[in-house]
Order: sequence, then structure tokens, then C-alpha cells
Amino acid sequence: MNGAEEIATIATTTTATTYDPSLLSIFIQASLAVKLIVILLIVCSFWSWTIIFAKLTHLKRLKAAADKFEESFWNCGSLDAFFENVSSKGGDDPFVMVFIAGMQEWRRAKSKVKSVIGGISLNERIAKIMGVVIGREMEYLERHVGFLASVGSTAPFVGVFGTVIGIVNTFESIGATQNTSLAAVAPGIAEALYATALGLFVTVPTVIAYNKISSEIGKYQNRLESFIAEFSSIVARQIEESEA
Repeated sequence: MNGAEEIATIATTTTATTYDPSLLSIFIQASLAVKLIVILLIVCSFWSWTIIFAKLTHLKRLKAAADKFEESFWNCGSLDAFFENVSSKGGDDPFVMVFIAGMQEWRRAKSKVKSVIGGISLNERIAKIMGVVIGREMEYLERHVGFLASVGSTAPFVGVFGTVIGIVNTFESIGATQNTSLAAVAPGIAEALYATALGLFVTVPTVIAYNKISSEIGKYQNRLESFIAEFSSIVARQIEESEA
């Protein structure tokens, strides 16, 4: 064995001995670009999970409050008495705010003799005002949910970008050392696969959570709109009775 072969053998052995396949070691030995990609994905993952837990907890609380409100609403003897009770307590529950908006408009119009003003019936005005409140509440409820959609759609490509950089680094290492052994190419391949795996790790739960949260928000919105229809029916019936 000549001197050059001996040096190459020692270098290969040293690389194989010192190479640590742990995730922390891969991150430390990765190139700056891959490190930045990994940090970006970790930050996006952390913020996504924060939004996911916050939204799911908030939706669970809203559903429980909606059950309680609807039970009280359908068991109340008088809408006016129920309105006084609900408005005195206040709160930020969308069902309460929608109901208060509808009752306030109804009370303002009760003193009017005509139930149709400007071609728009009182019932329609109440439904429109309650719909505006729903739109405002849904806008608040959907806040930050779009971030989950953005992360779910872009994280795989960010991971693939890290993969490409890792593979490029591998070929550069092969070209510089003229060594195609596993010990020589392992670091570059490892950081490439690391970026790919991290991109998928961020994407999959984020997409699942986004679909779940969007579905729950849609169900809650439908529930609010159904309440508007039911409340409008009650108002229409009482208007007909008062005009009879």
C-alpha cells in the first residue's frame, strides 16, 4: 500500500469513526442553508401546534356554551325575560351576541305600526343584522387558521429544498475528496433525508388539524345560521299574532 492509499484509508476510517448519526449531530454538521431550513420548519411547527391546541380548545368551549344556551333558550318562558337575563350577564359567546343583536333590533321596531319599512320586512332586517354578527364572529374564529393551510401546503416543498441542498453537498463532497464510500457521502445524504422527514413531520399533522378545525368551524357556523332561521320563525309568528 502506497502513502496516498494509506492516507485515504486513514481518512475514511476516521470519518466512519467520528460520524454520529444522531439528529442533533446531523443538524450541527449540516450546511448553513439546511440549518436555516430546519429552524424555519421547527418554528412553523411550534406555531402551528400552538394554533391547533388554541383553536380546538376554543371550539370545544364554544360547543359546550352553545349547548347550554340553546337548552336555556328553548326552555325559557318569555323571550324578553331571557333577553334581560342574558344581556345582564354579557360575555363573548357568539350565540349570545347573535341573539342580543336580533332582540335589540326587534325591540327597536316593536313600537312601529308597520312591519314593513322601505320594502324590507322586520323579519328580514333582524336576520340580516344577526348575519352580520355571525360574519364578524366567524372572522375572529377563523383568525390564524389560514396559517395552518399555508404551512401544510408549503412545508413539503421547504423540506424538498433542504433535500436538494443536502444532495448537492454530497456531490460536492464526492468531487472534492474523490471518495464515494458510504462514510464520505453519509453526512450529505443524512441532512437531505433529515430535511425531507422534518418537512413531512410538519406537514401531515398540520393538514389533518386544518381539515378538522375547518370542519368544526363550518359546523358551528351552520348551527348559528340554523338558530337565526329558528329565531326568525319565532319573530315572524309573533308579528303575525300582533297584526291579527
